[in-house]
Amino acid sequence: MEAIVFVSASLLFVPGSRSDRFAKARAAGAGLTVIDLEDAVAASDRDSARSAALTQLASDPQGWAIRINGVRTAAGVRDLAALIDAAVLPEMLLVPMVEAASDLAVIAGALGDRCPQLIPLIETPRGLRHARAIASHAKVEAMMFGGGDFSGELGVELSWEPLLLARQQFVLACAEARKPAIDVPFIRLDDAAGLAEECARARAIGFAAKAAIHPAQLAAIAAAFIPNEAEVAEAREALAAYEAGGGQAIRFRGRMLEAPFIIRYRAIIARHEEQTNA
Repeated sequence: MEAIVFVSASLLFVPGSRSDRFAKARAAGAGLTVIDLEDAVAASDRDSARSAALTQLASDPQGWAIRINGVRTAAGVRDLAALIDAAVLPEMLLVPMVEAASDLAVIAGALGDRCPQLIPLIETPRGLRHARAIASHAKVEAMMFGGGDFSGELGVELSWEPLLLARQQFVLACAEARKPAIDVPFIRLDDAAGLAEECARARAIGFAAKAAIHPAQLAAIAAAFIPNEAEVAEAREALAAYEAGGGQAIRFRGRMLEAPFIIRYRAIIARHEEQTNA
C-alpha cells in the first residue's frame, strides 16, 4: 500500500480584500499560499476580492490557491462564473462547506479539463458523514477539517478536546480514500506553546498538514509536520534493515518491524524528498 503524502506541510491564508499583503504572504514560505474569498472577506468586499485574486493569478500564476465561497451560495456561484471566464486558474481550489460529492461535481463540470485540484473543507456534521465519498472524488488532492464552523455547529469552543472525535472520524475518512488530511488553523495567535502542542497532536493522529492564519505560525507547523534529520535517518535505516531481512518481520531498535510500519517510514522518506525538491 502506498503512503499518503501531501507536499505542503502548511497552508497560509491571506484575505482577498488585502492585495497589499499578497506578496508578503507568498514570501513567508508556506507550502501553499491561499487567497481567501470567503470567511476572511466582508460580504461587501467579495466582488473586489475576487477581482484582486484573479489579477494576481494573471500576473503571477505559480504557487497560488484560492478559497472560493461555497458553491451553494450566491457568492460561490459568482466565484465559479469568474473562474470559468478567467484566463489563468490557480493550482488548487479550496472549497468550503462541502457536504456531498455532488458539490465538487458542479465545479469539475463547470471548469472541465481546466479544473484545478480541489481541497474540500468539511465543516458540518453532514459533511463529515459524507467525508469518505467527498474525499474519493477524482479531483480531490487533499481534505481540510474546518474546525471553526464545525465548533459553531456543535456549540462548543474551537479547541482540541471538543473536536477530537470529529477530527478522528475525519482522518479515518481521508485514510480510507487515500487522501491527505489538513488540520484547521490555530486561532490563538499569541500562544506559541499551544500552537506547538496542537500541531504535535494533529500529526500524532494522522494529519499531514496544518493551515495557518499568520506567517509567525509557519515555523511551528514546519517543525511538527516536516520530518527532521533524525526521523529521516531512522526511516532510511529501517527500510534498509527490512530489505536486508528479506521483507519480513525483523527486530529493529528493540522492537518489531514489519510491513505495516514500513508504510509510515516510506511516508517519511516521501515527504522529505517532496520537501527537498519543492
